[in-house]
Amino acid sequence: MKKIFISLALVLTLFRSYADEGMWLPMLLGQQVYNDMVKRGLKLKPEQLYSINKSSIKDAIIIFGGGCTGEIVSDQGLIFTNHHCGYSAIAAASTTQNNYLQDGFWASDKTKEISSTLSVKFLNRIEDVSTKVLAALGESQGAERAQKYAKVMGEIIKEVVGSDEYKDAVVASMFKGNQFFLFVYDVYKDIRLVGNPPESIGKFGGDTDNWEWPRHTGDFSVFRVYMDKDGKPAKYSADNIPFKPKYYLPVSIKGFKDGDYSMIYGYPGGTNRYETSFGVKLATDITSPTLVKLRDMRLKFMFAEMKKSAAVKLQLASNYASIANYWKFFDGETKQLLKFDTYGQKQKVETSFNDWAKGKPAYENIFNEYASSYTSWTPYAKHRQYINEGIMGSPLMAYASSWLSVEAMLSNPNAKADDISKAMEAATKSRQAFLADENKKSDQSILASAVAMFYGDVDKSQHPKGFYEDLFKNYNDIDQNPYKLFAADVFANTMAFDDTKWKAFTDKPSIEALKNDPAFNAAKSFIVNYTSTVTPKYAAFMNKTSDLGRLYLKGLFEMNPTKMNSTYPDANFTMRVSYGNIKSYNPKDAVKYDFYCTLSGVASKYVKGDYEFDLPSKFLDLYKAKDFGPYADKKIGDVVVSFITTNDITGGNSGSPVLDANGNLIGLAFDGNYEALSHKIAFDSELNRTICVDVRYVLWCIDKLGGAKHIVDELKLVQ
Repeated sequence: MKKIFISLALVLTLFRSYADEGMWLPMLLGQQVYNDMVKRGLKLKPEQLYSINKSSIKDAIIIFGGGCTGEIVSDQGLIFTNHHCGYSAIAAASTTQNNYLQDGFWASDKTKEISSTLSVKFLNRIEDVSTKVLAALGESQGAERAQKYAKVMGEIIKEVVGSDEYKDAVVASMFKGNQFFLFVYDVYKDIRLVGNPPESIGKFGGDTDNWEWPRHTGDFSVFRVYMDKDGKPAKYSADNIPFKPKYYLPVSIKGFKDGDYSMIYGYPGGTNRYETSFGVKLATDITSPTLVKLRDMRLKFMFAEMKKSAAVKLQLASNYASIANYWKFFDGETKQLLKFDTYGQKQKVETSFNDWAKGKPAYENIFNEYASSYTSWTPYAKHRQYINEGIMGSPLMAYASSWLSVEAMLSNPNAKADDISKAMEAATKSRQAFLADENKKSDQSILASAVAMFYGDVDKSQHPKGFYEDLFKNYNDIDQNPYKLFAADVFANTMAFDDTKWKAFTDKPSIEALKNDPAFNAAKSFIVNYTSTVTPKYAAFMNKTSDLGRLYLKGLFEMNPTKMNSTYPDANFTMRVSYGNIKSYNPKDAVKYDFYCTLSGVASKYVKGDYEFDLPSKFLDLYKAKDFGPYADKKIGDVVVSFITTNDITGGNSGSPVLDANGNLIGLAFDGNYEALSHKIAFDSELNRTICVDVRYVLWCIDKLGGAKHIVDELKLVQ
């Protein structure tokens, strides 16, 4: 009896929701969670947080672009989000003559706002469709279950969305496939850039400060959503009018203190809090270190070229930022998982589960099957990383691999001439897009290095047949690096860069022309080898572990039935709310980090001309003059640039509003801290912090630095 009690206690640690832990579905907070929010300081009623029939905070929260959060902050559709969320749109609007990315941009009025290809989504409604989905899935498993899920999901979405391009929907799996919700969205496609600070503000600190606290980055940008004259979503038109929201967030410049309540709404992309010890070990031993090593290589070669030219920097900026962000994240995640022995903690829970599961046929063999599945897949895990992050990390290889579909069409004796012609037109458009973003020097170095690293790190039995034998045979100059010679030859002779060769191919497309192209041959060698050797094993692994994960979580809830109603599901890019407090912390012995950073801290880091720590001259002039306007903190006597909270967030929360106890906007979430980067798998109640840009710094940058007080005048300020 005592043994069982101990086992259950251990298992319950998996479900333990610390006061700060949890990314909750706002429509399903439950009384227990809401009561805890009130206890922590919340002053709002449940219907003010989320309501079906009345306007509420949820109506101000948007999916911004493809992977960020934004918020509506005025009755004219003004959007606040992170600088890095708007980065691609800002870069696309920039030229070497009008470099808005480098110099900043503020529209003097609405007619000067710049159109973009961005879209935003407003949550319309949510529906529990578990009964329908689970009935369709039945007792199926593996690939069959995945196929049935795709079918029933497609049917549900089609019924809701139909052919309406301004509607979107997703059926989201909760608790590893034990519950399903339908999320329906209204899509708006006329999104315009209103303004952004210079990159030296928006990315201040660069990679050096990324994921670090203290942090002095002004990570924000401003957009506006438009609608047609009838109040409906529409594509860009000069006749469109600013969006009229159901609700927009008041903006507080009152300030706050250590311990004050904080709440974050947003769309966290993904967590795996119910991961097994097997998954943790695979991540720390193989997948994450391999990813970090390969991204480190790519960044090195890209940065070397970006330093040489403003045009190249602008060309590669967006891709570089994307690669760099999660390069450092996975490095930190690995270190924290090892530091806190997450593997060992998971093993304890699993041992206790096995004790409970004895004599229960549905559950007693789960971890034996987990062990078997991971044993089969682990030898191939590194190969998968090398394809995705190494070989296909070369833009040329990624582009050349798209020609496989062209080859397939040309190989089809039933292919119609009109279809081939359309395929060539599409391929030409794709080539134009590729060339616009391509930097040959860095890419050539990436390809040479990726091919060399693959040879050394991936088991020889998994190498593409004949590829390396031919490489060493054809590029055997004793004084030259064979991989560099290979890459140089590929870049010199591929039709991807040769207009004459490309035109000849598209005028008379042939398989022979593809066979003679070195870039296509290299990409095909690796892709065909991967799809035949690794893809089936990966599919089998994912199907099996998906089945086991669903069963494991079901078993855990059977052990403690009351927990399902007070436990949050993994993040999956559906709307969530987290709550906590503004709070300082002690990252290590004898070190204490305060809960805020100031303008003075920004100035102290300034290094003239530095890639990461330069500042605009106007910034320095304003700081020296102590021209803070109404945005200085009255107690501190300085502008608070950023602050930290204990809120639980993850990727996708970028741009999320940070709210006070009354639902007023006080900041924008943009990062986590390095000491707790295990958060996708394991939440750390002591060290976890969300790094937020203070809205007062945002307003100072708009008003004082940008000279765009008319934007501030749109807001409903709480003073």
